[in-house]
Amino acid sequence: MLRWTVACVCLLLVITPSAFAQAPPAGSGPYPAIIEGDPGVPGHTIYRPADLAPFSPQNPLPVLAWGNGGCANSSQMHAPFLVEVASHGYLVVAIGPYREGAPAAKEGMMGGGTKSAQLLEAIDWATAENGRAGGKYLRKVDPAKFAVAGMSCGGLQALEVSPDPRVVTTLVMNSGILNTPFGAPKEGMPKAPPAGGAPKIGAAPKAGAAPKLSSMPAVDKALLGKLHAPVFYVIGGEKDIAFPNATDDFARINAVPVAMANLDVGHGGTYTQPNGG
Repeated sequence: MLRWTVACVCLLLVITPSAFAQAPPAGSGPYPAIIEGDPGVPGHTIYRPADLAPFSPQNPLPVLAWGNGGCANSSQMHAPFLVEVASHGYLVVAIGPYREGAPAAKEGMMGGGTKSAQLLEAIDWATAENGRAGGKYLRKVDPAKFAVAGMSCGGLQALEVSPDPRVVTTLVMNSGILNTPFGAPKEGMPKAPPAGGAPKIGAAPKAGAAPKLSSMPAVDKALLGKLHAPVFYVIGGEKDIAFPNATDDFARINAVPVAMANLDVGHGGTYTQPNGG
């Protein structure tokens, strides 16, 4: 097993009020990026290099499928980070429909719960687009480089789909599988749901309500034994609510390469810093 601990700055961002609107090409990488929707995958938002001409079978786009914090149906709060990733030559397909000019803060983050399977839908779409005659991604996607990633609840979504054989890397941001079984929370954590149990994975909350803890993917530590590709945890230090879960995951993974980046900034990360900090 390959294991190492890395101390580095977390590549995380927080949305600014105007960042989600269609903006001039952005990001610090060599391929200025844009945000857009695509009718072929209406439940997702695309972050990609504005100019696709440099990409070909000899220089294809790796694909990153992204799950949002709170398992929200909008990637707005992660848009600057995802633009930055795309500017380095990635096709990012994030859960949540594209909303041009979407409002900032909580209003733009709502829209119901999401399902882990939507990450695989992103991979399915990118695979199909790579072979679609006349499409702008024809022979420009790398069919051997699919990664799944997400923050907090979205990180659990990424872990849940990681056993898919197409996934070659998993990034778990400010997240980790809960150490305490659902229904027996630790002090300071939300209490168990009312009689009847938690809703199914991805069940949508009431209109206008944020996704709750009970709609998180129902994964447990046994999932870690099903991982077949490298995993990278990005955590915000001991102040991060996900710190004990992530470090426990890290200690348990022994069959695949695993790394952890840790900076003492808490669960929120360094979201407000330009281009990922």
